Amino acid sequence: MKLVPDSRITDFTRRGWWGTTTLDQLFCTHVQQRPDRVAVVDAPNRNTVTDGEPRRLTYAQLDAQVDRLAGVLLADGLRHDDIVVVQLPNCVEQFMAYLACARLGAIVTPVPAQYREHELGHVLTLTGARAAITSRRIGRHAHGQMFMSLRARHPALRTVFAFGDAQTAWPAGVVALEPRMADRYDSDALRTYTATLTLSANDVFTICWTSGTEAIPKGVPRSHNEWLSVAPAAIESANLQPQCRMLCPFPLVNMAGISVGFVAWLKLGGTAVQHHPFDLTVFLQQLRSESIDYTIAAPAVLGQMLHDDALTDGIDFQRLCTIGSGSAPLSPWLVEGFKNRFGVDIVNHFGSNEGASLTSGPRDIPAAADRARYFPRAGVQGIEWSVSTTRRIETRLVDLETDAEITEPGRTGELRYRGVTVFHGYWNAPDKTAQAFDAQGYFRTGDLFEIAGPRNEFYRYVGRSKDLIIRGGMNISPEELENLILAHPSVREAAVVGYPDSLMGERVCACVVLHADAALELQQLAAFLRDQQRVAAFKLPERLEVLEALPRNPVGKVLKRMLREQLAAGRLPPRPSRKTPAATV
Repeated sequence: MKLVPDSRITDFTRRGWWGTTTLDQLFCTHVQQRPDRVAVVDAPNRNTVTDGEPRRLTYAQLDAQVDRLAGVLLADGLRHDDIVVVQLPNCVEQFMAYLACARLGAIVTPVPAQYREHELGHVLTLTGARAAITSRRIGRHAHGQMFMSLRARHPALRTVFAFGDAQTAWPAGVVALEPRMADRYDSDALRTYTATLTLSANDVFTICWTSGTEAIPKGVPRSHNEWLSVAPAAIESANLQPQCRMLCPFPLVNMAGISVGFVAWLKLGGTAVQHHPFDLTVFLQQLRSESIDYTIAAPAVLGQMLHDDALTDGIDFQRLCTIGSGSAPLSPWLVEGFKNRFGVDIVNHFGSNEGASLTSGPRDIPAAADRARYFPRAGVQGIEWSVSTTRRIETRLVDLETDAEITEPGRTGELRYRGVTVFHGYWNAPDKTAQAFDAQGYFRTGDLFEIAGPRNEFYRYVGRSKDLIIRGGMNISPEELENLILAHPSVREAAVVGYPDSLMGERVCACVVLHADAALELQQLAAFLRDQQRVAAFKLPERLEVLEALPRNPVGKVLKRMLREQLAAGRLPPRPSRKTPAATV
């Protein structure tokens, strides 16, 4: 399925920016060239996250498993352009699933392991996915059973496949993959199918999901070429070498995880060391034992490592000489500290699922303190940078009130972005797509920057114009939560805002006005959202404020900026007097 306009394909192909190689073809090249090299490694604590002991697969072994899984999916009737929901933790099976779908020409829609019925229902409705691949359990949650309950309401979902312990009782209807893959599959049928398959590098490979500020998740389709266009930014900014060993603790479900942990791995023919969910002890153990060349980590994690010598003892920083970071602003002291103490360069990443990205690496911005605060003003005529993607995109700042372009320093404007890395539009959402791009075809990022630097060569991140909470790198839509909270019988009004947190970047606070004589505690609200609304755990409020009224402007709009400022300063109005006061944590 090609969704990118032919004119765009022709232009980028003529310029040499897009080619004809699919991700599966790239993988098969590595299988032929280095079959015995280790391709993917499970985290040592895998069996606490999902069934099975940790595994290490070479390229040849992974290829054999991909063939077997592709054979099972083909026998079930899955073909080119069929959509498959994949909900797995970072593990070797995740690579099998993505590559098996790529081999069949099926479209992968990866979702976070934390998603529950509420979020998955939206995904299934919008995509009409024909199959799901998950684990029998992830953590303590029965994901196979959850998908079977969804299947009754989504008839397009024909089959639920799951990895897991075949000796354990399984929910009725869930197809256990290990026994199916262990049986002799019809390799002739698979070879016949793939030989006749007409698959293009411009076909859609994934549909990832972004909440943004909307109540319903938006699907971001990306083709093979669109994915291969984003990988050079990570590779070149960190000077990653062929066959390097990468530890990716970010879930491989969106831009941050897939671009590094899957696509850059494929480009380099490297070794992907898996990690999920984040566990600092396990993460440090892997850095010490797995000979890691490159990893990515949130600023809060890097801060912990810098403050505690015991955490970094035994890590080979001569090998691990570059670390990527993002999802929250970096502090100059942190970037300088890693450089001065360990000789490690921190690469500062900013980006989105839609493909708007800026990367601040040591070659383009050598001064560590500047790298923490600034990004290259990429895609602007007359300013050159080393990363090749900067010559394949265009950026500008726009005043949100006047829509005029900003070219002088010190004025805040929205970053707008177009070019080879940017998606072409949301999945089955023409209205949202039209709103996402301006009249000149630039994607409206919703992020605010200023022009900075002695030669106006930098962008400085200022904040977000969109009403969005980013908790530990995961986007949370306040509007979505507000609509769900309003369904609670005690709640009359609700406003959800983020408040700063040194570890997660932000956490979620629910500010509510209750009905007369009603009472509500945080634990009750969390249980309602988790058990009745089936909301992902990372979205649950961690603080509850019960107010007499929400602050509003003269036309009735809730002043969330005021709520955030009052939260940060500890100046929220006193709670109403009730028989059972609401708890605040």
